Amino acid sequence: MIEFASAALLFIGAFFYFAGTVGLLRFPDIYTRLHALAKADNLGLGFVLAGLALRAETLAAALKLLLIWPLALAASAAVTYAIAQRAETLGIAPWRGEEEP
Repeated sequence: MIEFASAALLFIGAFFYFAGTVGLLRFPDIYTRLHALAKADNLGLGFVLAGLALRAETLAAALKLLLIWPLALAASAAVTYAIAQRAETLGIAPWRGEEEP
């Protein structure tokens, strides 16, 4: 049963990674692309790490795997903020829904 749950979590995590990649390729500006990556990839990472933690041989190894997620969340938030701040400094306007010529 644990193997099935682990495989399901890994599959769900891969789906969210795929969704984040599609968002990166399809969304129109840097801000929406950052949002897709920050949300989907962080959620995907959480599912992948939970699936791997179920397969870990020891509790210590599982806890180390689960500790990666909050660290990645903090790093992702900081980097996303820095990129968005730089884009704003460069004068890149957010997409407002208008069609580009």
